[in-house]
Amino acid sequence: MADGTVTTNGVGGHYPTKTELAPGSGCEHFAAASVSDEARDRFAEKQRTAALLGSHFAGMDGPPPRKKRKLPAPTCGMCAGPLHRPMLCLQCSFVAGWDDGHMKAHLDKTGHSFAVDAKSGMIFCKSCNDFIYSKDMDERFEQTLLAVEEKHTPFQTAQDNRIERQHFRPWNEDGHEEQLSGFRSVAGRGRRGLLNLGASCYLSVIVQTFMHNPVLRNYFLSDKHPTRLCKNTKTCICCEMDKLYSEFYSSDTIAPYGPASLMHSMWLTTTELAGYAQQDAHEFYLAALHQIHASSRGSTNVSCNCVIHSTFAGQLQSEVVCGECSNVTTTVDPMLDISLDLKGVAGSKSKPPLGAVDENTLGACLRRYTRHEKLPHEYNCSECGKMTNGATKRLSFRKLPPVLAFHFKRFEHSSTATKIDTPIRFPSVINMAPYTSAALGKEEATIDPEEFGPDILYDYDLFAVVNHEGKIDTGHYTNFARVDGEWFRYDDDKVTRSTLRACLDSRAYMCFYIKRHFEYRPYSRPSYVEAAKRMELEKAMKKGAGTGKEKSPEKAVKLESLSRQTSAVPA
Repeated sequence: MADGTVTTNGVGGHYPTKTELAPGSGCEHFAAASVSDEARDRFAEKQRTAALLGSHFAGMDGPPPRKKRKLPAPTCGMCAGPLHRPMLCLQCSFVAGWDDGHMKAHLDKTGHSFAVDAKSGMIFCKSCNDFIYSKDMDERFEQTLLAVEEKHTPFQTAQDNRIERQHFRPWNEDGHEEQLSGFRSVAGRGRRGLLNLGASCYLSVIVQTFMHNPVLRNYFLSDKHPTRLCKNTKTCICCEMDKLYSEFYSSDTIAPYGPASLMHSMWLTTTELAGYAQQDAHEFYLAALHQIHASSRGSTNVSCNCVIHSTFAGQLQSEVVCGECSNVTTTVDPMLDISLDLKGVAGSKSKPPLGAVDENTLGACLRRYTRHEKLPHEYNCSECGKMTNGATKRLSFRKLPPVLAFHFKRFEHSSTATKIDTPIRFPSVINMAPYTSAALGKEEATIDPEEFGPDILYDYDLFAVVNHEGKIDTGHYTNFARVDGEWFRYDDDKVTRSTLRACLDSRAYMCFYIKRHFEYRPYSRPSYVEAAKRMELEKAMKKGAGTGKEKSPEKAVKLESLSRQTSAVPA
């Protein structure tokens, strides 16, 4: 190839030289086979078909109609068996499975060279005997999936109208040269350690989880809280976060950063954290969330949609069943994290047998968290008015936030403080659908698909893990975080490349997951705007009542309509 000799590729062409290779083609065989426009169009259409089939498998095309049977799974063209991971030949209409080797057998028999996986869009090359990467084909696959998702996720408005979701348009630099002329590009990947300022590892690990939280990162890097315009810079934690994101993502340096001003501001606002004593990372996490919320513009105590509540806040539903009349009392409480009990003896490092009742996995902890439990005290039923000892309580997730924070209760404080050091297994992807209020305790046939939505909307991806090493009083915090698809381990000022397997094998104290598919809304008015409108409405109504003047029917209808609108807008 380098000396200009011509070699055949087995599908009626020649291997192109390096200058002839299509941009973004990682395989010379595929680049040679897709030189002509006709071949590229044929491959693109096959890739689109594979993406549509994959979107159906993932549930992105919406729930099936109630009165229609589900579409049967595609069958293998060789054995006629159902396919759970279909592969499509890019050069004919053959469909087969991958794990059973039928697709490879088809390629060998027909002399065809390429097949595509319907679930991932990855292309297999027979000549390379491996999966390959093609930038153009990968982009087409993602665009098709995005088009299906946009088509089947319309907006729900306060008037219960369905508005088509706005189509995604990628941004490019064309036409923006003048605006970008005064800027320079920097690496800005956020891989930066934090100096230990004296037993401050608890602060470092939580700050690292904030730095690599995509929702918080996008908020502060979008200049939603400009420090130069804030009037309370001395104790404003949002200003400190804005400075941190600027240091992490707007600087070329990789030297460790000392968060002295953040620590000082937290000491001033949260006195129980002041001093150089070792603190609990979970307690600092909750204190930091509270202070960021308090310093956010227009934060409110009710129905707040500041960056913290929009990112971490969910709703926990509690159902108490009376043992006498079986009446169910339901209450809904807000939550910012989920604290889970571990099964094990303090100080024990032994693993329970796989599949045991007391198995320590994240799924087992969630099942124990959401199962029925008998109340330890007498319950006074509001329906029958009797006191009963047989009441049961069950928790479930009524509303899931974009970011889930799991906290494992490793520290026990009874007569003596001890640490539960038993391992906990947690996955890189978790589906929270079985633990929601809409699905818990119900059979699949009784779940309303219109209310529940596609199962894929409940998938969460792991992006950060906090670990505690050592004893309860002399331990040390470290953490793992995902950056651009790669995993790194953070130990104060030391940042080292790691792997997902090392992260999953660590002794987790806190785990952070982010929702894979966000639910978009056409608009969301800030809570402080809604509060101001309600106050204005109340003043107008009080003024009218104080003067004793009778309001005109038109004005009364207008005020009543305004009241309904302000209360109907989602927070």
